[in-house]
Amino acid sequence: MSTFTAILHRGSDYLDVWPKERQLAALFPEYRVMSATRVGIKAMPALITLSLLVQFQLGDPRYWPGVVASVLFLASLPVQGLYWLGRRADTRLPPTLVNWYRQLYAKIAAAGVPIKEPIARPRYFELGEALSLAFKQLDKSFIRDL
Repeated sequence: MSTFTAILHRGSDYLDVWPKERQLAALFPEYRVMSATRVGIKAMPALITLSLLVQFQLGDPRYWPGVVASVLFLASLPVQGLYWLGRRADTRLPPTLVNWYRQLYAKIAAAGVPIKEPIARPRYFELGEALSLAFKQLDKSFIRDL
């Protein structure tokens, strides 16, 4: 169970690191998954509470198994998003993205931003860190130039 929770924590860290820029939605599925996960984390507790309260006030006891199943499903949606993000964060970049990652690091270094050396075999988490730094320090048109 500790590896499952470690993956969820890694997904939460990746959710915090990846930049919230619409320009990345066309290039990476992370933007859409992260948007849905953020909405799920905020909205699912209210939906779960509402469905339980409505069932408790108005429902027939015969429907409780269905309500419990739907509550478990609603509770699992943000967990599924965090799990996907945690697995994605630890996935190595394909060769084309490794070159893009290195070009991005070169642009950041050329702009005079103090930065550590790029990692030889980067993962999506390191790409997220580099993109986040680039969006903070560089002009937003750097994506078209890469």
